[in-house]
Amino acid sequence: MPSQTLFARNGDVSIAYETFGDLESGEPLLLIMGLDFQMVWWPDAFCEQLVANGFAVVRFDNRDTGLSTHFDSPRRQNPWRALVGSTRPLYTGADMLGDALAVMDAVGWPSAHVMGASMGAALAQALALLHPERVRSLVSCVGGPVTAGPLRLLSYVKFGFFKEFRRLKKATTPDDEIANLVAIYRALASPGFPFPEQWARETAALSHARGPRDPRTTQRHIAAGRTLKLPPLSRINVPTLVIAGLDDPLIKVKAGRDVAKQIPGSVFVAYPGMGHNLPEELWPDIISRIRALTAGTRPGG
Repeated sequence: MPSQTLFARNGDVSIAYETFGDLESGEPLLLIMGLDFQMVWWPDAFCEQLVANGFAVVRFDNRDTGLSTHFDSPRRQNPWRALVGSTRPLYTGADMLGDALAVMDAVGWPSAHVMGASMGAALAQALALLHPERVRSLVSCVGGPVTAGPLRLLSYVKFGFFKEFRRLKKATTPDDEIANLVAIYRALASPGFPFPEQWARETAALSHARGPRDPRTTQRHIAAGRTLKLPPLSRINVPTLVIAGLDDPLIKVKAGRDVAKQIPGSVFVAYPGMGHNLPEELWPDIISRIRALTAGTRPGG
């Protein structure tokens, strides 16, 4: 079970986080979630299996999600405009990296292994580039290169996925909102493995209770990411594992391959049947690879 929800401060922003395991004796592992999703979408059972394998785990709500500080913007939204940098950001990518560092500071970690999924993978890569002293190793899951420009990013996207959003009915009740969250997760999930129906419904209900989803967060997160000015991924010099799903409905496997090609010495694995999540059936292999990656690393990489 996670700790009670705690809060770190980054200036005026409050960042909610939870911990698993002994923060003093476990290998420190920070988990960064993706676009719009709250930290509870990192399954408790996955975090507990990491703890059983010697890690101390911290997960957190990115700003604008869950119990962390939320922002506001005009009703009209256009994530594609944000992607090409034509939307004024309310905060920056550096601010979001600062949130991750604030959480590490709050738990007393000078450095940690960092694992990110989707947008979280991009943030994890950026953290390794801009704050290398804080990152011992990097696990980049179901994401592309954070250094890619808009056209390259668009080339990684499977646009057929977005027809699923057109099928979502307008939510007028909490039950509708929860059903839509389950539908979104189902559309992203791994086609080669059983869909975790009960867990998805319980997590969607918890997510809604913690803070109803604001669709405008998508635009604000994307706009923030486009503000990052980064050196090439080849500057990353910590042990790196890149994970992709061969059947990801959102991101082409080429996105992960390109991350691995650009980071010297990185290990790339693409799982058949895996989509834009980490199916429970693959956890033992994934955790075994993370253990092998982190073995023998020293603080600060």
